[in-house]
Amino acid sequence: MTPSHPAKHFKDFDLDPRCLKVLRASKITEPTPIQQEAIPAVLTGRDLIATAQTGTGKTLAFALPGLTLLSRSRPGFNRMLVLLPTRELCVQVATVMTAYCKVLNLRCVPIYGGVGMHNQVQRLKKGCEVIVATPGRLLDHLTRKNIEFRNLQILIFDEADRMLDMGFLPDIRRIVKALPAKRQNLMFSATFAPALERLARDMTRNPGRITAGAISKPVDTVRQLVIPVRENDKPTMLVRLLKEENIDSCLIFLRTIRRTEKVGRALKGGRFKTAVIHGDLPQSQRQRALDGFRDGKYQVLVATDVAARGLDVDDVSHVINYDIPENADDYLHRIGRTARAEQEGDALTLVSPSDHAALATIEEALGYNIERRTYDGAPKILTLYRPPGTAAPQVQRKRRGRSLLRRR
Repeated sequence: MTPSHPAKHFKDFDLDPRCLKVLRASKITEPTPIQQEAIPAVLTGRDLIATAQTGTGKTLAFALPGLTLLSRSRPGFNRMLVLLPTRELCVQVATVMTAYCKVLNLRCVPIYGGVGMHNQVQRLKKGCEVIVATPGRLLDHLTRKNIEFRNLQILIFDEADRMLDMGFLPDIRRIVKALPAKRQNLMFSATFAPALERLARDMTRNPGRITAGAISKPVDTVRQLVIPVRENDKPTMLVRLLKEENIDSCLIFLRTIRRTEKVGRALKGGRFKTAVIHGDLPQSQRQRALDGFRDGKYQVLVATDVAARGLDVDDVSHVINYDIPENADDYLHRIGRTARAEQEGDALTLVSPSDHAALATIEEALGYNIERRTYDGAPKILTLYRPPGTAAPQVQRKRRGRSLLRRR
């Protein structure tokens, strides 16, 4: 669906002129690749499936044309619904959309968990045209009959792959059953696993497909290092890296909430200016941690993948994978938090002997082996991925008490 002549400026699109004024006031003049392709597609009114990473400008890619369509249609409440996986993303997207809703005389209400329902109920009673919501809290409002969608025109899924990863599929299907069948469906996702493809087939009608702004490889300004370490030595190694590296701001990723809390407490005890963010924290606490990290109050932010999906933070000098991600998509998403806007950044991954398979998966997707940095006493990390044209490494395996030498 690539346009034959991509628009070079927002004024080249058939957008509401009032939106263009907000763009100019925000000093946003040139559309990103995803905006060039998605905006004209959405304005046609057809369904759309778009592959685009976080940070590529996709919020405006659906907000500008979607709100333009609402401004041209019959008035009514709850005409656009945007579903997102995390509270942080919900707040961010609602903030962006509110600026454009205001000039169009539309109202936008964010709906998410971690806060009381009373204020949300009051705002819903007053009426609004746009609802930006996480699935769980929206389902709570639907169950209590605080909201209905008989006027819905546009349904948008943002970060759809992450919603499925977080187990929201049953909630999503229940929400969709409460919506009118005749509507425009827009689905934005960084990846499209089979489960998401099935959901897209069930929910869309002859959708357009676009891929733009996807990050398939790390940018050249990211220095990647693998640091072999035994699992028990990770806390000591982390502190060593924080002291040795020239760190302005650092994101540290872990797999679980429990480990995130443990590492956060250890760093605070070591007098590092540290904040922690994960899904079990109240929204107010998560927002304070994020704001403090953005403002420089905290040098280190320790986060789970789920919570970090909605982070929008520039000027991150280092990303440290305390726990290696299990797939290449998550690895690319994590390290993409540094070296933004052509700046330099460092991505350091702690790899224990049990992480060999995950490392091999990531290196195979990258097409090269990441540089190793070894310290005294570090365990040997096997190089399992073999780029084309290189000799097969000999790999030591143990099976049933015997040491077997075989080739991969």
